[in-house]
Amino acid sequence: MRTLIRAVAVAAVTGAALTGLAACGGSPQKASGAGDPVTLRLGYFPNLTHATPIVGIKKNFYADKLGRNVAIEAKTFNAGPEAVEALFSGAVDATYIGPNPTVNAWQKSKGQAVRVVAGAASGGAAFVVKPDITGPEQLKGKKIASPQLGNTQDVALRYWLKQHGLNTTKEGGGDITILPQANADTVTAFGTGAIDGAWVPEPFASRLVKAGGKVLVDERDLWPGGKFVVTNLLVSTKFLKAHPDVVKNLIAGQVEANDFINANPVEAQQVVNAAIGELSGKVPDAKQTADAWKTLTFLNDPIASSLRDGARHAEEVGLLQPVDLTGIYDLTLLNEVLKARGAPEVKV
Repeated sequence: MRTLIRAVAVAAVTGAALTGLAACGGSPQKASGAGDPVTLRLGYFPNLTHATPIVGIKKNFYADKLGRNVAIEAKTFNAGPEAVEALFSGAVDATYIGPNPTVNAWQKSKGQAVRVVAGAASGGAAFVVKPDITGPEQLKGKKIASPQLGNTQDVALRYWLKQHGLNTTKEGGGDITILPQANADTVTAFGTGAIDGAWVPEPFASRLVKAGGKVLVDERDLWPGGKFVVTNLLVSTKFLKAHPDVVKNLIAGQVEANDFINANPVEAQQVVNAAIGELSGKVPDAKQTADAWKTLTFLNDPIASSLRDGARHAEEVGLLQPVDLTGIYDLTLLNEVLKARGAPEVKV
C-alpha cells in the first residue's frame, strides 16, 4: 500500500488552553517499534512561503522518505497562533510556521513542548498600501491588516511602525488601527477600500498589488543580506522523542523537496498554485506567483539570528515577555541528513 496522505483544509482550530506542558501534545503517542504504523499530523499554510511542505506532499517526497508505515494527515492554517493551538492541543505533531509564533510556543511551554528542527524558507513578505501612501508619515489614522495578532507579519508591522514613531495596541488602538484577519479576507477588504494596506506573506502581497496597491516595504530590505526566516519546521518534543526516525525521514523529504523547488522553479510554482487553489478556492495568478517567487529563498537553514531578532522585536512592541531561547533548536537530525548527502551542516 502506498503511504496515505490526506490533505485536510482546516478553517479554524480550537484547542485546549495553552496552559503548560500538560496541555501540550494531546494524547500520548506510543513509541514505535520496527514496522509499527505511525500517523504524522503535519500543519502548514496555503501560502507561497510554505511551498516546501506543499511540494513535499504533492510530489510524494515526504511519502517516499517516510515509508509505507507512516501516514501523513495534513492540516492547513491561516497563521501561526492557530497552528500553535493545534500543536499544543495535539491536533498536529509538527507544523511549518513563522518565527514569532515559534517563540511564543517555546515561551508558553517554558521550553519543554517544542523544538525547531529545520528551516524552510526566507523572504516572501511585504507591506502593501494604497498608491497615495508614500511613507510612514501618511499612515496615522489608517486601517492596516495583518494575518493574526502576534504572528510573524503582525510583529514585523508593529515593529516597523514603532521604528517610525507610530504606536499600536493589541486591541487595535493607537496611531494606526491594526486589524488581524484571514489573508483572503484582507484581499477582499483592500479591494473594497475597507483597509488601507496590509503586511502579508505571498501570494497575498502580490494579490494586493494586483488589486491596486503598491509595495511600501519589501521585508527583505530590513534584514542583513536580505535573509530572514519566514518559515521553519516546529515539532512537538513528545513526538520527536517518541519517533525520531519519523522526524528524520520527514526532514529528509523536506531537503529533497527544497532541492526540487530550487532546481525546477516553474514546475514547483505550478504545483503550489494548484494546491493553494484546492485549499483556498482561488488559484493564484501564474504571473503573480512567478513575480512573488523572486522574493523567496527555499533553504533548510533556520537562520537562527533572525528568529532571535524577531523575538526582541516582539518584546519591544509588547507582544512577548523576555524569553531565554537557549535550546529552542535541535538540528541534530537535519545535520545527519545533510551529512549523508555530502552537504554542509547547519549551525545556530
